[in-house]
Amino acid sequence: MNDAPALPATLAEALDARRAQFMANASDEVKAIMARADAALAADFAARPVLKPGDAAPGFALPSATGETVTLAGELAKGPVILTFYRGGWCPYCNLELRAYQRILPEIEAAGVRLVAISPQTPDGSLSTAEKNALSFAVLSDVGSKVALQYGVAFDLGEELQGLYLKFGHNLPVDDGAGEWTLPVPATFVIGRDGRVRLAHVETDYRFRLEPAEALKAATGA
Repeated sequence: MNDAPALPATLAEALDARRAQFMANASDEVKAIMARADAALAADFAARPVLKPGDAAPGFALPSATGETVTLAGELAKGPVILTFYRGGWCPYCNLELRAYQRILPEIEAAGVRLVAISPQTPDGSLSTAEKNALSFAVLSDVGSKVALQYGVAFDLGEELQGLYLKFGHNLPVDDGAGEWTLPVPATFVIGRDGRVRLAHVETDYRFRLEPAEALKAATGA
């Protein structure tokens, strides 16, 4: 009889388990700082215009983890694109999401869909993330968050959250090579071959993500 714990069936289940583990061990002070930051970010984005289905997706040309330049136009020439913004390889929730996409990559490729992940990490950071998670899709570096700004998903961390991240060992201005405390909120855009957004999922709470299967459905029209 196999007594090993069952693996989460969905990304949401894996994220829930990670979130529960963190909350069980975090101090009240840390929880309070993060709650204030979460509320402020949600209020900020509630007042922002965001890309919506039918909008033209901003183009980009970014370096991949393997040193190639990947463009949105080049990817769209091959098929619809699932474009997901993640915070960095230091974020356990991001790693869970990236692995979830890797698990269904054969289905994505069989459907003729392209998958691209973007973070503000340097190319070396992107390579580490790709290797750590055994990723075989395009992982791109948006140093300075220029593309994230174009897509309306970039934000600057407040001083209180900066101090907390430093305590956690995340010196983003140095690690991301841009001298900035800027991150994207987790966001996934499905872009049709006509360059128009089919699905826009922008989530200010980084502990929640769109299920990769939902992105694939939007990309294929299923």
